[in-house]
Amino acid sequence: MTAPDNAARTGPVVRLTGVTKEYPGGVVALRGVDLTINRGELVAIVGPSGSGKSTLLHIVGTLDQPTAGSVTIAGHDAAGLGDRGLSALRAQHIGFVFQAFHLVPGMSAQANVAEGLLYSGLPRAERRRRAVETLERVGLGDRLNHRPHELSGGQKQRVAIARAVVGEPDLLLADEPTGALDSASGEAVVELIHELNEEGATIAVITHDAEIAGRLPRQVRIRDGNIVQDTAHDQGHAGTHGHAGTPGPGPGHGHSHGHGPVPSEAR
Repeated sequence: MTAPDNAARTGPVVRLTGVTKEYPGGVVALRGVDLTINRGELVAIVGPSGSGKSTLLHIVGTLDQPTAGSVTIAGHDAAGLGDRGLSALRAQHIGFVFQAFHLVPGMSAQANVAEGLLYSGLPRAERRRRAVETLERVGLGDRLNHRPHELSGGQKQRVAIARAVVGEPDLLLADEPTGALDSASGEAVVELIHELNEEGATIAVITHDAEIAGRLPRQVRIRDGNIVQDTAHDQGHAGTHGHAGTPGPGPGHGHSHGHGPVPSEAR
């Protein structure tokens, strides 16, 4: 996969146009969805179970293909890429965080985060150095050698977030990131997401929790496969929010190395 040109780097991170997804048996999960997410945005994609938000996550993350419509991620037309190209797109441009963490049980926090750079081409020592740096950034500099079973739920999710952002992807997709956490740990994860966004990260949080969604600058509400509300439109500046276009050292700017492994059930 060739690197995007400068226009792609400054354009929207996500652009969906007329995206429809139908499953066998006549089930329509998405119905002509249009969605643009610009660089530096922090967006909640919110809806009840069965609304289509998980399908939307899979299509934005290029884990699934639409039945109709176009999907452009970080300047790349997903329809023009084969399986290998889509894998490269995910590795270089998208970081994933899942409710169930998906950490490797026998590996330290540092090793788990370094896994996020496995396909970056960086030497092992550099991957490990960056893992330490990123764990310090998420407040776990004192947990480098702890394995997942030695960490609390909130700490596991911080490791998972560190793994997702260590390669500074163009987009961080967080699927119910607080769903498995108690309220205090969940609050800490939401604060971390805000901090990463303030550093320049482009983040989409998929959630059914209206309270969490309400704390993010932009809410995209989905129901029965349709976007029924987009607060960016309501405010008269669709797709522009927060730090869009603002240079910064955080994920979503410049360097694109990789992300944590995508669990098999999400492939």
